[in-house]
Amino acid sequence: METKTVKYINVNGKLMDLSHPQVMGILNVTPDSFYAGSRQQTEKDIINRTSQIIEEGASIIDIGAYSSRPNAEHISPEEEMRRLRTGLEIINRYHPGCVVSVDTFRADVAQMCVEEYGVAIINDIAAGEMDPQMFGMIARLGVPYIIMHMQGTPQNMQMNPHYDNLLKEVFLYFSEKVQKLRDLGVKDIILDPGFGFGKTVEHNYQLMNHLEEFSLFELPLLVGISRKSMIYKLLGGTPKDALNGTTVLDTISLLKGADILRVHDVKAAVETVKIVQKMKDSAAF
Repeated sequence: METKTVKYINVNGKLMDLSHPQVMGILNVTPDSFYAGSRQQTEKDIINRTSQIIEEGASIIDIGAYSSRPNAEHISPEEEMRRLRTGLEIINRYHPGCVVSVDTFRADVAQMCVEEYGVAIINDIAAGEMDPQMFGMIARLGVPYIIMHMQGTPQNMQMNPHYDNLLKEVFLYFSEKVQKLRDLGVKDIILDPGFGFGKTVEHNYQLMNHLEEFSLFELPLLVGISRKSMIYKLLGGTPKDALNGTTVLDTISLLKGADILRVHDVKAAVETVKIVQKMKDSAAF
């Protein structure tokens, strides 16, 4: 078996070892995210969801206040900040010290979250495309930065996604982004292929089939396929029915080099990580 490159990210001054894959639990403080089970808006619901994520074994909480599902409503920075303040205040009050990632594409929102609430990671679905100030802000804040590949915006990304050469275009996209970030002094960069963002079902499975090739970047790889349409459009049903499909694709992702799983169902993902690690550690694998 090939030896995997050891990867670390600096999280609030401590190194997080990604040689053992980490699980990131999703907390959406939105009224319209694609999976109804992820939407938490009342204080009680946010407390319960945050506690569940931690108790089930996730090492990172990813909080989002802007729904990025196809055709989602575009909200103002002020509304995004208001929602995030509510969620972050609750997290800090009930679970101080936990590692929090914020899902935002806006530089001013990222600044507020890091400087006022001690957020450890910024997760940007647009990789700086939707806010030209984001790269400079990340360099100034000095936090790990997740860059995702997306063709278009949440409002139009699924209208007619097209690629002449999917892998080549995604890899070129990341190589250019990584170089710009390195030039600015950003050290901790995490790649997210962007399953479901400006991609057909066929595009998504083509990416999955070549996932191990992302190792050429020698950077941590995040995979977020939890309950997405690439599962239920293929098998039938709705996001509610897509847990088994999610577990299968999470397993494949881990075997192909994923370092972080971003999921709705933390317990299932943690168990999947344990099983895959045992497989990799066994002499028979």
